Amino acid sequence: MIKIFTQPFAMLAILAALSFTPAYQPGGDQAPLCNIRNTSFKAGERVTMKVFYNALGGYIGAGEATFTTTLERFNGKPAYHFVGEGKTYSFFDNFFKVRDRYESYVDTNTLLPYKFIRNVDEGGHKIYNNISFNQEANTATTTKGVYKITPCMQDVVSAVYYVRNIDFSKYKPGDKIPFDMFLDDEIFHMYVRYMGKEKVKTRYGKFNAIKIKPLLLKGNIFEGGEKMNAWISDDPNHLLLRVESPISVGKIIVDMFGYQNLRYPLTSLIRLR
Repeated sequence: MIKIFTQPFAMLAILAALSFTPAYQPGGDQAPLCNIRNTSFKAGERVTMKVFYNALGGYIGAGEATFTTTLERFNGKPAYHFVGEGKTYSFFDNFFKVRDRYESYVDTNTLLPYKFIRNVDEGGHKIYNNISFNQEANTATTTKGVYKITPCMQDVVSAVYYVRNIDFSKYKPGDKIPFDMFLDDEIFHMYVRYMGKEKVKTRYGKFNAIKIKPLLLKGNIFEGGEKMNAWISDDPNHLLLRVESPISVGKIIVDMFGYQNLRYPLTSLIRLR
């Protein structure tokens, strides 16, 4: 049984960070992209996402997530340090309080992770994971042992930045873009489906956007199939703008609400709300 993010309010709070990651396809039919280069973000970037939940005909704010990027050194090498923090708002705290923190240290040249840390508190249920990757030896070391991994392995957080650096101009609508991810001592063969370009209205504004669909595994929260939609900015930042998905009870929307220190001007913005 896959145990990724089974709690509803935890998923609401951190979905913005993980909108690409609940997908699973056994025996992916394409090789993951390797040696991808960073062209979309820079150190100092900070992005805020807000999560809205609709079960009775109206959306209410459920939680938010922030994502920061710094340039540090890891084992003597330059590395991007990605941090994603998710929390529920005080109203939802009464039902299920979430305080989650995800970290990834990533090679600046290859965008492959050196280390992944998950430190979450979801309704009093605490989980701590610490994974060290050896991308040359294709191994991942966790508290439970050493695991053989496939080449170009991503973690939960690095996968988001990986997707931001895909050159979508090389694909046509309907194409699947694969990558592999390691979590909970398992390898997941992932993909996002490129759907083309369109305009999208969010609570922040109206944008020219690139639309993608992750394949979702049917579980406690999400319906199976490609029912989740995500939009990223159609400019060099490839900033995540919106995620929409039906869930077992209701629907959720995740919108970008603020940013600092983007690498490029947000030229995809047509107008503010």
